[in-house]
Amino acid sequence: MLTTNPFDDDKLREECGVFGIWSVESAAAMVALGLHALQHRGQEAAGITSWDGKSFHSHRAQGHVAGNFDRDDIIRRLAGQAAIGHVRYSTTGDTALRNVQPLFAELASGGLAVAHNGNISNAMKLRRELNLRGSIFQSTSDTEVIIHLVATSTYRTLLDRFIDALKQVEGAYSLVCLTSEGMLACRDPLGIRPLVMGRLGDAYIFASETVALDVVGATYIRSVEPGELIVVSEQGVKSHRPFAGVRPRPCIFEHVYFSRPDSVLDGASVYQVRKQIGAELAIENPIEADYVVPVPDSGVPAAIGYAQQSGIPFELGIIRSHYVGRTFIQPIDAVRHLGVKLKHNANSALIAGKRLVLVDDSIVRGTTSLKIVQMLRDAGAREVHMRIASPPTRHSCFYGVDTPERAKLLAAQMNVAGMADYINADSLAFVSIDGLYRALGEDMRDEGQPQHCDACFTGDYPTRLTDHEEHQPTDQLALLAERYA
Repeated sequence: MLTTNPFDDDKLREECGVFGIWSVESAAAMVALGLHALQHRGQEAAGITSWDGKSFHSHRAQGHVAGNFDRDDIIRRLAGQAAIGHVRYSTTGDTALRNVQPLFAELASGGLAVAHNGNISNAMKLRRELNLRGSIFQSTSDTEVIIHLVATSTYRTLLDRFIDALKQVEGAYSLVCLTSEGMLACRDPLGIRPLVMGRLGDAYIFASETVALDVVGATYIRSVEPGELIVVSEQGVKSHRPFAGVRPRPCIFEHVYFSRPDSVLDGASVYQVRKQIGAELAIENPIEADYVVPVPDSGVPAAIGYAQQSGIPFELGIIRSHYVGRTFIQPIDAVRHLGVKLKHNANSALIAGKRLVLVDDSIVRGTTSLKIVQMLRDAGAREVHMRIASPPTRHSCFYGVDTPERAKLLAAQMNVAGMADYINADSLAFVSIDGLYRALGEDMRDEGQPQHCDACFTGDYPTRLTDHEEHQPTDQLALLAERYA
């Protein structure tokens, strides 16, 4: 089996997406619409849990939102005026149905459903401790650790038990939780993963991106602040700040690739930021060429910015088909190799004999870039100069992004010249880390502190990596200990 989008095989996976709504008729139907808008954040599985005032109802399935939640009988079974949902890539845990979220448990205080975007970087350590205390896990997901921490907390109220649980976890989390008492939404103290708040009439909504608010006709209120916990119930909306204040470090790659371009992130249009990244790329790495060509679809805004800044015409030198399924069974190798053109194909009539600036958002393993460059050369391109709208990805992410181990990251193994030779490009250049911050209208470091989590580029991780450290050789442990000293 081969993914028919070969140019997406070599991308960093966009973690997960969450959506929750409180106090609206047919809440599950609204959640399903919101999850459609967040489908790009997770395409392995989807789930919805609702509360009708008496009982919880859940449906979880592998695959896309469409096909699983566009059936009237399923939505009718998800009764109630409150619901949460989740779309998933498996950054932790396997792809089995038991790991599909929202995860639900009946606690002594009542039902608790949790939808989580992020990754708990000390989940393995906490899981071992909970197992020794008698906890029995039903999944391999790090999210279930949070449920067990809530269940075993000695605090009296559910809110206090929830806060107690979160104070024990490390890493990144944006959570939307559903209980019989109300809905909880929170973001880790560093704000690594995004979460926004909106309103539709009397209903309150929480979602990973503003585009999910747009699709249901809701009004954007604001981002959930880093370290903030919001409770929505019949008594109204209340904000809590249970964590010690730290400088936020939201993920910078949301601006580069993860978020949809029509979303607004931290007050900035993702589309406009990506265009500005392309402009910075053109300023830092000019080249003489006939056309600027994006790798569709994620490279389009940066390519537009590069073209506008450089004065080189923007053209669609690669055409993408939007009518091909995710997988295609290949009976023989000859057909399998032909299958890569089902999703993308070179626009030969345009690019033959031309010098091209090829713009993409990132290089991970390099296999994708190698295929694209070769495809353009086979179509007659005279020169292919690749420009990347992010710095070299040299380090793995431990905060909810499905990143290859560092040994498989091309930029961790080669310098830029070596990478250019590997992908067979006439030249290769990346936007600098300073240029990326300039595109966001920021200095890389304010008062000596980084403004974002940019660890995939710099190796500067904003939290401890407990589970990772415990599985490293002794010499690497020493290096990590020195970093966090």
